[in-house]
Amino acid sequence: MYPEPLLQPMREELTRLGVEELRTAEAVDAALRETSGTTLVVVNSVCGCAARNARPAIARALQHATKPQRLTTVFAGQDAEATQRARSYFTGYPPSSPSIGLFKDGRLVFFLERHQIEGRTADEIAADLKGAFDRHCAA
Repeated sequence: MYPEPLLQPMREELTRLGVEELRTAEAVDAALRETSGTTLVVVNSVCGCAARNARPAIARALQHATKPQRLTTVFAGQDAEATQRARSYFTGYPPSSPSIGLFKDGRLVFFLERHQIEGRTADEIAADLKGAFDRHCAA
């Protein structure tokens, strides 16, 4: 595990965008269990594809007119219990970080795995997210 001061800038890349950190399993359950509306869950990590691709893609996608009602994140390798619980909601997908899930009314409706993030540009990933936002988050 990395020391918290080293991780703070990686966490702040998302929190300064209004993304809420879920640092416990209970917080994840409260955000995802039997909720209405749309919730984005970002599995953040220290890897290069999170820094180069995923976090910048999230920032670009959140500039879109249509976006999820609730924005959340867990940090893989750091907040282990919260990350494990979040992954338990990604039914049918193996653990992967970074990854991005979109829930509507408590049901996973869109998911990007690491292999769909790694090697792609932030703009390409943001376009996928904006498309999902348009399909699932529009009023």
